[in-house]
Amino acid sequence: MSPGRALTDHQDRREIPAYPLAEAARYVRLAPATLRAWVVGRPYPKRDGKGYFQPLIRPADPKGVILSFNNLIEAHVLRALRTEHGVSIKAVRDALRYAERAFHIDRLLLKKDLRTAAGELFLERYGQLVSLSRSGQLAMRKLLDAYLQRVDWDDSLPIRLYPFVSGELTAQRPIAIDPNIAFGRPVLSRSSISTAAIAERIDAGESIEDVAADYGLEREEVEEAVLYERAA
Repeated sequence: MSPGRALTDHQDRREIPAYPLAEAARYVRLAPATLRAWVVGRPYPKRDGKGYFQPLIRPADPKGVILSFNNLIEAHVLRALRTEHGVSIKAVRDALRYAERAFHIDRLLLKKDLRTAAGELFLERYGQLVSLSRSGQLAMRKLLDAYLQRVDWDDSLPIRLYPFVSGELTAQRPIAIDPNIAFGRPVLSRSSISTAAIAERIDAGESIEDVAADYGLEREEVEEAVLYERAA
């Protein structure tokens, strides 16, 4: 939550501005410049001057460029579409609008519908717009599925994100980000202990064994927390 902003009973924690752009980029393993382009848009050259790609993600606080938990989910999902040439902002936006209109869905990147026909249509349209081969579209579908498996939903809306600890697409989910736990900061999934607190104690010179004993953790959990914090 942004400083000085109180949470009222009727507000959804998932929509509260909580993550400055650089922090959000660390949590979802993106270069800050890439996330900024998705959130605020970016200019591009034209014959008659300069054009501007409209953003893909509407930040919860546009003025301060502070993202919400839902924005983190959108960035996480978009990251799955990255190829060696990166994401085409215009193509993604056009494909999203195409699928959202077809299925009457708002903010498809947030919805569990991405795992159904709406997601298939979105990826098919995106693949057409960027001239992706059929094998490329299949690989993208598999990658998107791997990213969607890192999200828990309540009905259709996300409630928890399990970010990747490193660059490997493993099935393990040791770290969680939940807007209702630790102000939405990363914690260990099993115990809800802050990963930042664990890393700080290790940096202060404490042993893995001592930290694990204090929190009732396995050694591997302490190592995962430190790896996540340092990789971020």
